Amino acid sequence: MGELSVVDLNADLGEEVTADAALLAVVTSANVACGYHAGSAAIMREVCAEAARQGVSVGAQVSYDDRAGFGRRRTDVDGEVLREQVLDQVGTLREIALAAGTDVRYVRPHGALYHRVLDDVEQASAVLDGSGALPVLGMDGVLLALAVHAGRQVWREGFPDRSYDATGRLVGRDRPGAVLADPAAITTQALALAHQVDSLCVHGDEPEAVARAHAVRRGLEAAGWVLRGL
Repeated sequence: MGELSVVDLNADLGEEVTADAALLAVVTSANVACGYHAGSAAIMREVCAEAARQGVSVGAQVSYDDRAGFGRRRTDVDGEVLREQVLDQVGTLREIALAAGTDVRYVRPHGALYHRVLDDVEQASAVLDGSGALPVLGMDGVLLALAVHAGRQVWREGFPDRSYDATGRLVGRDRPGAVLADPAAITTQALALAHQVDSLCVHGDEPEAVARAHAVRRGLEAAGWVLRGL
């Protein structure tokens, strides 16, 4: 009997823009906002408690300190300051997760920081230094390369609901067609990406996030994929 085809399905949670409990019933990993771009201690407690109940893995979704811009604005922060900010975010979420009966299983940058660390050595190093020995979730680039070099576990991520450019990077959200809306197209892209990555992300800040997550999960399972948290 052949090996099972296993993939993770994740979403951004705790951002105060979607139904966290409904998403936690579908996904297998939760990228939890740690208060710098969205969320609060109270929301983190709710998400972690429900994640523990559902058996969903918890990850620290670390960001620039940019609530006004939802963490999506390029922010020039000294590497040492960013390291301390990441340390604070991971530490806060870990304390809450442990109290809820679970733990932080990985770190994943959010928004502008996610894209910055694909190429910026200083910022990527700050994320790694501030997150201890946690595994790292992200796209191929400087952050994952540095993590591998440091002996850290890495998980590669794909985006069923986003368009890619010719270089394999995500099309900027300011460009037409950057975010896919059709559930069938999103599911088709999920199936294409599943063979290339460890985790698929359905954005939790989109209006139809829950419906899209259900569609992707149904499509993956119908194609024989086993969904398992990071």
